[in-house]
Amino acid sequence: MYAAGKTPEQVVGALRALREAHPGRVAVATRCDAASTAAVREAFGAEVLVESGVCAVGAFPDAEVGPLAVVCAGTSDLPVAREAEFVARANGVEARLVADVGVAGLHRLLDRVPQLREAACVIVVAGMDGALPSVVAGLVSAPVVAVPTSVGYGAAFGGLAPLLTMLNSCSPGVCVVNIDNGFGAAMAAVRMLGVKGAL
Repeated sequence: MYAAGKTPEQVVGALRALREAHPGRVAVATRCDAASTAAVREAFGAEVLVESGVCAVGAFPDAEVGPLAVVCAGTSDLPVAREAEFVARANGVEARLVADVGVAGLHRLLDRVPQLREAACVIVVAGMDGALPSVVAGLVSAPVVAVPTSVGYGAAFGGLAPLLTMLNSCSPGVCVVNIDNGFGAAMAAVRMLGVKGAL
């Protein structure tokens, strides 16, 4: 559930309705602000896990598929990458974060290639010029889900420049989700990996 623009009471109500409808599953709200997070913690107590603006109510399932590598170019991209990682884990995916491996320091990425090649799917999160997903897709055989972020200087146009770069990738096996959409990337990976009963 997308929490941005909702009141804390609406967020709590939606999570409660999801838990009642599906008591054995995790209920997730993304883009929670501080007030919504506090309200969710107060309403659900120890059942709540919070990471990068995502609130999850209920125990995460054991990982049944994976590994999924969640790669981000820089630390400024971490909130979106962590959203993707958290949502994937909530859906029973073994997710591994690989952070700060952008193309500006390509040696950092090359050092992690063996780990990336173990992944059944790779989510790549990047802003600025958005080149990282194309590079990763050229190094692995797994499908790549590219996530442009709104991180970058003026000519990045709030994520439009990396979005267009990713859409124009010449590397095979890259699909692209919307700007800052870690949730959408995680759900695409979850379905690619064949998780049954996903959110």
